[in-house]
Amino acid sequence: MSPVLLLNASYEPLRVISWQNAVCMFFLGKVEVIEEYDHHIRSVSLAIKAPAVVKLVRFFRAGRHAPPLSRANVLARDHFKCQYCSRELTSKEATLDHVTPRSQGGKTTWENIVCACGTCNRKKGGRTPKEAHMKLLSKPHKPDWLPVLNIKLHGKIPPAWYTFLGRAAQPS
Repeated sequence: MSPVLLLNASYEPLRVISWQNAVCMFFLGKVEVIEEYDHHIRSVSLAIKAPAVVKLVRFFRAGRHAPPLSRANVLARDHFKCQYCSRELTSKEATLDHVTPRSQGGKTTWENIVCACGTCNRKKGGRTPKEAHMKLLSKPHKPDWLPVLNIKLHGKIPPAWYTFLGRAAQPS
């Protein structure tokens, strides 16, 4: 089934949730369904359209704190783009590269990890970008926060979400 975009009461995107969670929240009166998919969810006694976008009934004050260092969060920070050649990558294609290699004392930190395609990662090898004559598109940094929404869902964002995610989410 399809994922569901959860909006705050102010229509600000909060996160992506499962359709099961969205349906439970709907029946508990915690969310309103804003957009629906074309397909149905069926039970023995009920058939409803699958929710695509739901909005919280009450405002939720989300704290904005630094996210944990993880593969998914690094890919989201770098917009699924190789930081050496700027190639758009899927989650499966993307690799993580230590800017200063571990063999040279580099640590696994936000400031030393970037998203890279396999070709660039192999080309750079155990060298620094300067040693490999390669340039980073942007300096890696520790983000203040990352919305879960930055993480691509198999490379495609459902069209029903475009209105709520803004221009950056829409296909070119």
